[in-house]
Amino acid sequence: MSQRLNEKTITELAPLLESKDVSPVDVARDVFDQIEALNDEVNAFISVTKEKALQQARLAEKEIQEGRYRGPLHGIPMAIKDNIYIADEPTTMGSKIHQDFIPTDNATVVDQLEKAGVVFTGKLNLHEYAWGATNNNPHFGPCRNPWDIERISGGSSGGSGVSTATDMTIATLGTDTGGSIRIPSSFCGITGLKPTHGLVSKFGAFPLAWSLDHIGPMTKNAKDAAYVLEAIARHNPKDPTSVRVHSTCYSNELTGSIKGVKIGINEDYFFHNVDSDVEKTVRQALSSLEKEGAVVEIVKIPALAYAEFAELITIITEASAIHHDNLIEREEDFGDDVRFLLKLGEIPSGVDYLQAQQIRLQLNRQFNELFKHVDVFISPTLPILPPKIGQDIVSLNGTDVGFLDHIIRFTGPFNLTGLPALSVPCGFARDLPVGMQIVGPPFQEARLLNVAHALEQIHPEFRQTPTGIGQVL
Repeated sequence: MSQRLNEKTITELAPLLESKDVSPVDVARDVFDQIEALNDEVNAFISVTKEKALQQARLAEKEIQEGRYRGPLHGIPMAIKDNIYIADEPTTMGSKIHQDFIPTDNATVVDQLEKAGVVFTGKLNLHEYAWGATNNNPHFGPCRNPWDIERISGGSSGGSGVSTATDMTIATLGTDTGGSIRIPSSFCGITGLKPTHGLVSKFGAFPLAWSLDHIGPMTKNAKDAAYVLEAIARHNPKDPTSVRVHSTCYSNELTGSIKGVKIGINEDYFFHNVDSDVEKTVRQALSSLEKEGAVVEIVKIPALAYAEFAELITIITEASAIHHDNLIEREEDFGDDVRFLLKLGEIPSGVDYLQAQQIRLQLNRQFNELFKHVDVFISPTLPILPPKIGQDIVSLNGTDVGFLDHIIRFTGPFNLTGLPALSVPCGFARDLPVGMQIVGPPFQEARLLNVAHALEQIHPEFRQTPTGIGQVL
């Protein structure tokens, strides 16, 4: 059976669209066929904008036919997480309070994708206000893992992970405050990149925690992530955290060669208390990189011992400050879990918050020193596999532990430091995908993407279509 257009990557579609061998309208129609066939089962979309998208696809087709090809994203269908603003379209934040909110302006990233010629197909499910890691949304329903629909997708960008894994979108964006790009990417078996803090403007995305928030690509492979990052990595003075850096053609730097690349791993924190099958899978992938000429070195990062405290205090206090007024005036309109976290965030003192920021500084200094000696740092993306929907206690090597106590243990440190961090599929454990986390120095996204690209070339079998749901025939 021939591959349908929605099953292809940006890398595969772009030359077909540029050469006019494929129409953006046909790509969009295949995407909508897949949405109609699968979304009821996995609940990835909050809204679908089919007619508007088909109009955009027809315009893209006309521009390409007339020789006005804009680049690799021209005519590519993309759905957007529903806390990122598209002007004049409902943007719910996955909440009851903002269920009727309609922004008047695009987010910066939407403007950039629009300039690149992207076709916008709808808005994606997320954990309420992006404040959670399960995507069990009380207002719009849970987003279901396509490898096993009884399990969570991971969050908060669950709809982004599920829609990309199931070919209901060619690519998408996620937001990441404690791991919300990398968690669903790992659980759903796709590639997700949290760029360096400030590289991608957050203007027009509803905040969770100002100093920790990021926006980045969630895609079917590393080269697709490079293409999306090239489009969205732009400075915007309206975002006070936005950084002006030279634009980079990331896709041109993906050689796949990793000979001599120095990889740092930390045994004490990142390979401690990890599901044994997850650990085995990640170590096997590391071994594959070594066989291609990479060099693995064990490193120490003492401040990691305090990273969980610093991440928790920072995220809960900043989130509670953002929602303070609504927590007073509309408490019952929050879901139970988010309400609890927002109340929790009112408790820490100013001393607690400032101590957390001192830990951030220590962590940054130690990672900056580390990257003088190694090129990238690698760990499991997550220490556990996705639990069943509604399951708060999980078994970790035979011991019952709290899911929330472990879910951002490996991802959170890189929101604190703002370092670029990427999750790439590295194999399977108990028939569920496992992610490898690759971290690098500030603004060295190309380095991470190249290591991920190398792993994809060595093991193309790591990118598979989920088997937990039906497929369009």
